[in-house]
Parts: sequence; C-alpha cells; structure tokens
Amino acid sequence: MIVITAPTGNIGRRLLSLLVEVAPAHGQELRVVVRDPARLPESVRGRVEVVTGSHGDAATVDRAFAGADAVFWLVPPDASRTPDEAYSGFTRPAARAFAAHGVGHVVGVSALGRGTPQAGRAGLVTASLAMDDLIADSGVAYRALANPSFFENLLEDADSIREHGVFSDTAAADRPAPMVGVADIAAVAAGLLLDRSWTGVGSVPVLGPQDLSPEDLARIMTAELGRPVRYERQTLDEMRSAMLGHGLNEAFVEGMVDMKRAKDEGLDSGADRPGFGRWAVDRSGDGRAPQAGPGTGFAQWCAQILKPAVLAAPEAHDAH
Repeated sequence: MIVITAPTGNIGRRLLSLLVEVAPAHGQELRVVVRDPARLPESVRGRVEVVTGSHGDAATVDRAFAGADAVFWLVPPDASRTPDEAYSGFTRPAARAFAAHGVGHVVGVSALGRGTPQAGRAGLVTASLAMDDLIADSGVAYRALANPSFFENLLEDADSIREHGVFSDTAAADRPAPMVGVADIAAVAAGLLLDRSWTGVGSVPVLGPQDLSPEDLARIMTAELGRPVRYERQTLDEMRSAMLGHGLNEAFVEGMVDMKRAKDEGLDSGADRPGFGRWAVDRSGDGRAPQAGPGTGFAQWCAQILKPAVLAAPEAHDAH
C-alpha cells in the first residue's frame, strides 16, 4: 500500500496519475489523503482508496497510514503560520503515525541546501530541513527530494508577462541557478515509491537539465512565447512589503525573505556535496535528473505549460 498526501496539488496530482497506471503491475494498492474527494480527477476515482481529511491531523494520518508500506509526504504551503509551525508542526502527527504503524519508506518533498553555510539561516528551507530530520527520527527509511525553485513559480507572473512582458524575482539577472519542473519531481518520487530497495536516510537532488539565470529565462520565454519578455529585479524589502501588504504571517514572510537571500548567496549550489552527517546524497547518471532520465527543459516547459497560461484570456486564467 502506497499512501499519497496532497494528491490534488501540483506535484501530487502528477504523481497520482503516474502511479495509478503502473502501481497495480507492481502489486501495489494506492490510498490518498485529501480534504475534498470531489477534487480528485474522475479518471482515478474508484481506483484508489480515499481517506478524507487533512494529513496534518493526527486522527486522519492514523487512519491513512494503517497498513501502509510507503508514504509520499508533502506539506501544503501555509502562509498563515510561522515556518516551524508550517513544516515541523504540520508534520509531527505524521511522524508519530509513521512509527506507530511501522511505515517502512517515506519520500518527502524538501529543498536543496543541507550542508551549505546558508542552511541554518535560509528561512523556509531551514524549516523544511528540520522537517526532514523529524521524519528521519521516526525510524523510517527516508528520501528527501531536494528541490531548487520550480518552473511553475513563473505561473504567478503569467498576467504580468501577458500584459507587460515582465517577470520579477530577487535574484541577480546574470546568476545561474538550478530549476526544475514539478513533473520531474513526481517522476522521481514514483520511482522511489515503486522500487523500495533503498534504506537509511538520504537526500535526492532533483534538478533540471541545466542551470539558468533570469536573463536566460527571459531569452527562452521570448523565443517560445513569440513576444518580448524581460526581467525586473525586485529588492528583498520590496518583496517583504508586498507580502505583508497581502496580510501574510510576518514570521512566514521573513522566512521567505531569508530563503531568497540564502539562494542569492549560493544556497542551491551545494547539490553536489557528498553528504552531510547521517544524510547521504543519492543520485544516478549525471546527477541532473536522478531516477527519472532526462529532465524537462525550460523551453519545453514554456511551450507546454507557460504559453497556454499566458495566452489564455485573463478571465479564464483568474478562474483557474
């Protein structure tokens, strides 16, 4: 039995669509934990067992993890809480349930940075790494998917790209950094959940095919969208003010600011470190796309995902 948390999110729904097709051939049943079962695709209803509720709730995970061999763990974003509450606080009931029900293997969504000088002051990433330690302490075999920034973050700028030809972030325009598409993360997770020959505790870097700077992103978007796209760098103070203006938790906002600052200082460049403490680094091939074969290129992602979002009518995009 494989349990999938957050099965309607960006990563979880792609993972579910992969596993629902291949898990039976591996002798694996699927169970999902979801607040609203109506959000599950019709194509998977009736093919998975459903536990209704939040996977941050002790009673829900107690039901969900009974008889489970493996769990896919993803903490949903919650900007109303402090980083520690959002990650470790949300995960603590699950960690107890892993131990209580003897869950053997857990694959979790986390971040790059463990072992780097910035790891202890990287805000949301620091909180994510502490969550990994909490899960590892439960006694399960654990693989933390160590991810950089997602291509999908650019969808937040779809309206600005459509209307003004502009996207923004806090990174230096010419600083390359790894990025990845969520479909690749789902593919790596599927491989680990189906082939559970691994043991112990480890991080699995999940990286796109190449590092890209904001200038690179603008150039590729311009070519793929057929319209000029340029990058505007935002200061950390500007980002902080904008987020606080939306009423987000102040501690969470500072966690986001600290994470962005750490990334600007090289947080994500530690992907090739051999390991840190008890944490091994798992990789295969050239390390750019472990377990999953060639990763999704940014141009391919733009053509398949970003271009439809940018070309959509504003009303349709807002509804989505």
